[in-house]
Amino acid sequence: MSLPEPRDPAGPYRVSVVCLGNICRSPMAEKVLTADLERAGMSDLVRVDSSGTGDWHVGGGMDPRAASTLRVHGYLTDHTARQFAPTDLADRDLILVMDLDNYDDLLRVVEERGEGFGFEPSRLLLFRSFAPGRGPNPEVPDPYYGGDDGFTAVLNMVEAAAKGLTNELVTRLRG
Repeated sequence: MSLPEPRDPAGPYRVSVVCLGNICRSPMAEKVLTADLERAGMSDLVRVDSSGTGDWHVGGGMDPRAASTLRVHGYLTDHTARQFAPTDLADRDLILVMDLDNYDDLLRVVEERGEGFGFEPSRLLLFRSFAPGRGPNPEVPDPYYGGDDGFTAVLNMVEAAAKGLTNELVTRLRG
């Protein structure tokens, strides 16, 4: 996978992770990716945030099951859900979505509004596309309607993708 060039070479590389409600998958990915970047000494070069395509949970916290799964594995859990806004396209280098439905929703936004913000469709990718050996399914499934084991499975997928993305970012930004 090849990362797009930074839009502002003088500023941090901005990555946004997006799912449906911004209470499960995308905040988990945000926290895991942020921790991996810190361990790699990249926190000064990369900024990570998350959002959801829907507005149901705006202003709320992370799903308690997602937070518990992260906490058990040593990750931070502070989070306030927010909805993706077209203006996010103005300063993000890369937008990573969790599944094809949200990808399609954001691709429409990018095609309708991206040019006005200088955001090309090539900057919109599936998060799991960075996971080595991910298999034929590039999606991170939504664990919201399932049990705790779904959150653990999502964490495993997110950790693999975050490691792959961190390696790509180190290569891209540090050479």
